[in-house]
Amino acid sequence: MVLMVILFLLLLFWENELNGEVMAATLDQLHVDYPQSDVPVRYCNHMVIQRLIKEPNTTCKKEHVFVHERPRNISSVCNSLRKVACQNHSTILCFQSETKFKMTVCKLIEGTRYPACSYHISRTEGFIVVTCDDMGPVNIQRYDE
Repeated sequence: MVLMVILFLLLLFWENELNGEVMAATLDQLHVDYPQSDVPVRYCNHMVIQRLIKEPNTTCKKEHVFVHERPRNISSVCNSLRKVACQNHSTILCFQSETKFKMTVCKLIEGTRYPACSYHISRTEGFIVVTCDDMGPVNIQRYDE
């Protein structure tokens, strides 16, 4: 059984290496939806529940962004020459994408306690601003249209 788990993890890692799309699992899990999921109705409500998007105290997030771009393109933002100040982090620099990415912005319209959250969907294109570490992007701080 343990051997099967190890084999599965190795295959998963190997597949990601072949695609050149290895990046922080948390950013990928929370913000990347590429290619965009085929959810015919209530995209935001579906994705928030599927991805377990919530505040640490299990309240609904007021706003959440899903970026519809290849993970390797999002990773390349850490090499951007556009360095900007991060919100609420005066000593940390963030990186802004040099091109606009397609994204879906989900804004809370009803509910306070997860999973009873209802969101308004807004499709847009914008620049993403990320924090980075040695492995690549860690978190999307904001987006600018």
